[in-house]
Amino acid sequence: MEKRDFKNMDLDLLFLIMLFMIISCAAIYSSQKYLPYEDNFAIKQGIWFFAGLVITSVVYLFDFEQLRKLSPYLYLLGVLSLFVLMIAPESIAPEIKGTKAWFSIPGFSLQPSEFMKVFLILFLGSVISRHNESREIRTIKSDFLLILKTIGITLVPLALILKQPDAGTGMVVMCIAAGMLFLSGIDWKLVVLLIMVSLLMLSGLVYTYIYKTELLLQVLDDYQMNRIHSWLDPFGFGQGIGYQLKQSILATGSGTFYGKGFNEGQVIVPEAHSDFIFTVIGEEFGFIGGSIVLSLYFLLIFKIVAVALRNKGEFESLIVSGVVAMLTFHIFENVGMVIGLVPITGIPLPLLSYGGSSVLGTLLALSLVNNISAKTKEYMFSSREG
Repeated sequence: MEKRDFKNMDLDLLFLIMLFMIISCAAIYSSQKYLPYEDNFAIKQGIWFFAGLVITSVVYLFDFEQLRKLSPYLYLLGVLSLFVLMIAPESIAPEIKGTKAWFSIPGFSLQPSEFMKVFLILFLGSVISRHNESREIRTIKSDFLLILKTIGITLVPLALILKQPDAGTGMVVMCIAAGMLFLSGIDWKLVVLLIMVSLLMLSGLVYTYIYKTELLLQVLDDYQMNRIHSWLDPFGFGQGIGYQLKQSILATGSGTFYGKGFNEGQVIVPEAHSDFIFTVIGEEFGFIGGSIVLSLYFLLIFKIVAVALRNKGEFESLIVSGVVAMLTFHIFENVGMVIGLVPITGIPLPLLSYGGSSVLGTLLALSLVNNISAKTKEYMFSSREG
């Protein structure tokens, strides 16, 4: 194991994480006054953050050759946990709101898919980089083989996640694979082809929904179809399945420009401490508060991309691209769904939504970025010494 000096840790990245931790705990504290639970979720979230920082500091000590060797075992561990979850009895894996996605452990629950995303990033980074290293001259045939490898590796956890069913996390997994594949150096003709196929599939879904709805009913049940209807017309379904979205839009809009003030929220949004935490920020701190949060996310993504641009290792750069793809999709989808721009999928807002698995998974991904940043600093320092 390489000697990893903690003085080389990326303090800017740590500072951003601390800011998100403070905002998260404050927003969760404010949201829980309307929750039908006695738990203090703000304190629990703080404990998850502390546990996450402790665990991920251990990951920081590993060098990337070790992580590369461990990646297939971590991938298999993630797939195995998803499979066990699927066949586990209700006593340890209860179905919550129609989804079987958590192991229920006394005192807390664990969502394997949150860790599977990070394991997938590591394994895809290893497979793609080794594929490229083994070929001095790239061809359409070798690039097409890489696409098939990526699809095959991604399909296994994707199928298990969709079986839960968890379409939101499934889309995150696909976004991770697509982001890493597009930055793997494959021929631009194949990139264009993949984009065209994706657009055709999306257009086909829209056409089917508008003109051939009965075909969708053969794949989706009535509840899932009503979720789509309620997204398109939240106020028309506001007393039923669209109630949460309607309340979310009302809460966010009622914050206007300056907001109502901390802990002064008045609109009740079900489970606002979790996936709808952005509505609390929008209502209590208004457009200004929401803009600050989005700006912090922009700084976080910018910081991560800057790490990738400084680093020359392909494996490390691919990991960063996977983390960027994961975070970007989470942020866009979550903020978009709480204001009605995209359908509700139930994925958390990174570092802000309540949830131990989400916090640990995100901090684990960011610890990989911090590790890469430290490695880059060490190489820069070594070159100056020489």
